[in-house]
Amino acid sequence: MGLMTVIASTFLAGFALSAALIMAIGAQNLFVLRQGLRREHVGPIVLICGCADAILIAAGVGGAGAILATAPRLAGALSAGGAVFLFWYGAKALRRAASPGAMDASGGEPQPLGRALAAAAAFTFLTPHVYLDTVLLMGAAGSAQVPGLRPTFALGAAAASFAWFAALGFGARKLSRLFAKPAAWRVLDAAVGATMLSLAASLALHAV
Repeated sequence: MGLMTVIASTFLAGFALSAALIMAIGAQNLFVLRQGLRREHVGPIVLICGCADAILIAAGVGGAGAILATAPRLAGALSAGGAVFLFWYGAKALRRAASPGAMDASGGEPQPLGRALAAAAAFTFLTPHVYLDTVLLMGAAGSAQVPGLRPTFALGAAAASFAWFAALGFGARKLSRLFAKPAAWRVLDAAVGATMLSLAASLALHAV
């Protein structure tokens, strides 16, 4: 097997594993989807989510996963912080869904860029599931590669993350006709709120 074939195979292995892990519906994906539907700060949010995943994947492949696995207090603190944040965001979404007229066809009041980026960072770094996927699982798979090919594996995994967030954020615009109706936004917010509160309860139980 030639060198280029080995490199391409390793890149695709990282891409495929990352894609399989990241496509599950979660807090981060729902946030990117909602911002894409609102057509609000999509580029910067896709960039920060992709960069954050790339950093965590690189850390995991570099060996940080083993350190995180031996730090139960850190995992507990992340779970507690994530539970509080997700509960707050979920309650806010349910309040929007329950208030007639709270969401118009354009998606409500514009959110400042700084606040949107802070929310994107919070959904990334305050959710322990992100560390499980990127640092622990991707780290374990990456460390199984030949040392010289680990950067290629991490690059493939990071490429999948950027591709997914770009598709989710910019592709959401194709649903704009559906979400031209306030009722569709209320259904989305209800689903977002229920998902966030469910994740918050799960993280709270894990923290205790």
